[in-house]
Amino acid sequence: MTALLVFLHLVAAVIWMGGMAFILFAMRPAAFALLQPPVRPQFMLATLQRFFPLVWLSIAVILISGLIIMLQVGFAQAPVGWHAMLGIGLVMMAVFAHIYYAPFRRAGQAASRQDWPALGRALEQIHPLVVLNFTLGWIAIAVVLLWH
Repeated sequence: MTALLVFLHLVAAVIWMGGMAFILFAMRPAAFALLQPPVRPQFMLATLQRFFPLVWLSIAVILISGLIIMLQVGFAQAPVGWHAMLGIGLVMMAVFAHIYYAPFRRAGQAASRQDWPALGRALEQIHPLVVLNFTLGWIAIAVVLLWH
């Protein structure tokens, strides 16, 4: 059972981290290089609309599997790196919730009004938060592997 939980935890983390890597290092630079407004922000919003449900699913799997594993081991017996990973992960989840319920929601509203400048501004607010979460994700990975 623990092996399955760890597997699910890792798959969910790979989906979330891999998606952020794709957006930051492939999709966004290519969109800026090849697409002009209003197509570029519409394309970027459409991509996020497809990716964000996977992030929500990943968050649920990460949270549930991680907490079950922590409960099996016992919070007091869990390595300090696990506690740090949990704390960092909760911050990442809060950052994503903010992305989803603030600038992403504004982006969707702007797109429905065909207000392309407002859509672009909302998407630009998302970018630094994705960079933050991507950085926090790597810190969480390093902490859990290196801090015993």
